[in-house]
Amino acid sequence: MKEKKSFTIRDIAGAAGVSPATVSLVLNGKGEISGVTRARVLEAAARLNYVPRLARPRVEAAGTVRFLKIAKHGHTVNRDHSVFVSDYIDGMSAEATRRGYTLEVVSHEGQSIISVADTLAVAPVSGVIALGTEISETDIRVLQGVGRPIVFIDTFYDVVEANFVNMNNEDAVHQVLARLRQQGFERIGFVASHVDTTNFRLRREAFHRNMARLGLPIDPAHIISVESTYDGAHADTLKALGEGIALADGYFCTNDVIAYGFIKALRDFGIRIPEDVGVIGFDNLPLSSTMEPALTTIDVSKRKIGNLAVTVLDDLIHAAEPQPPVKILVGARLVTRASDRGPGEPGPAPQAVRRRGIAETA
Repeated sequence: MKEKKSFTIRDIAGAAGVSPATVSLVLNGKGEISGVTRARVLEAAARLNYVPRLARPRVEAAGTVRFLKIAKHGHTVNRDHSVFVSDYIDGMSAEATRRGYTLEVVSHEGQSIISVADTLAVAPVSGVIALGTEISETDIRVLQGVGRPIVFIDTFYDVVEANFVNMNNEDAVHQVLARLRQQGFERIGFVASHVDTTNFRLRREAFHRNMARLGLPIDPAHIISVESTYDGAHADTLKALGEGIALADGYFCTNDVIAYGFIKALRDFGIRIPEDVGVIGFDNLPLSSTMEPALTTIDVSKRKIGNLAVTVLDDLIHAAEPQPPVKILVGARLVTRASDRGPGEPGPAPQAVRRRGIAETA
């Protein structure tokens, strides 16, 4: 039989015992492939005298990608939340470098979106990633009007024709509520925020849907709305406690910063965490693991979101024709700590706690 002279990706896959898709990712330097698998694929490719594409040097730089860090009002894009923005940048930077781009970070604080768009229109960049935390659907359309390939992160709209990479809020909130139910909390509350951001809205909607999905009753008295900064959440919670609100047994807080302010206010009223009231946050900020008690919270890989945003943008930049919108949701992981009581740990009667914690302090 005549020896085969030219081998394909499928041949390498067979020799390495992996899928053709895995071979493609390895040979193009993409994906999160283990070192063992990557070595096995490259060894098979070398044995078959196949020259992988990742061994070929880039002929030219791909250009510049601009990240727009937009803070319209600063209630969520501020110093308290700087860590999660840094994580986004880390993910973007790593992937941009791997693909030959220069990542440029430009902050826009308190500027109109029209001003941001005007600046972007004359910028010598190949594509744009915009932080969508504080921008609206109208703002998105304005930025799209500049005519550059653009991807929005930390926001999501089902029916807007734009490219989004965001966290899966629906799945994350379901994990939180399932955890609270598992821990034996009969009355579950929600600390919402009246600050207008898409992710806050999505989490509020997900709370209502998942409470119904899990067969849990919603008491409107157990839903409070606070400002999204630490000081604002603390002050608004203090006011609500002073007015004599009936506390739930456990609360899901819209994000960790709100949870910090909420917990501080509860403690000011002599209410213990988690013995009297359980609390779960969202974001897994560094302080969450070191505070006392350590905060149970949702972790979403911001680096993965940044990485995927560059990947999507790179495809848009090199597309030969207009592409359909790409909408990616990154899954969440519940990090269980001490703020919602350990599994099976007994707690005091919630109703007695409410009377002691509020009536004696008011």
